[in-house]
Amino acid sequence: MVSLGLVVARFNSSVTEQMEEAARDAAAERDAEVAETIQVPGAYDSPLAADRLARRDDIDAVVVIGAIVTGDTDHDRVIADATAKSLTEVSLDRDKPVSFGVSGPGMSGAEARERVSKGAEAVYAATDMVEALA
Repeated sequence: MVSLGLVVARFNSSVTEQMEEAARDAAAERDAEVAETIQVPGAYDSPLAADRLARRDDIDAVVVIGAIVTGDTDHDRVIADATAKSLTEVSLDRDKPVSFGVSGPGMSGAEARERVSKGAEAVYAATDMVEALA
């Protein structure tokens, strides 16, 4: 059984709560266990929590869930780029899959709500990577 660590951003919680539910359903479908969940303020805060989970021997992969919606500036792109880069570094540094279940940037709240399936997709990617690297 694959053991997952889950990092969930609270910012845009109307979206991320649904994404988390989709992720948990996908984990059950894949017979994977969510060993621990860490709630963080926003997607930008997720790399540290992901790193903490990735350090654990009882965690096979980490799934990060968040929603980055667009505003009046390019801030959403800056946040998404920095988050993706940092999560990739965690994965490579810890030699452990870290899947990116973050919707955005460049989407409205309504568009983000249409993409809650990214939570499930991130779990599928994490479990597929654990199996591929076994």
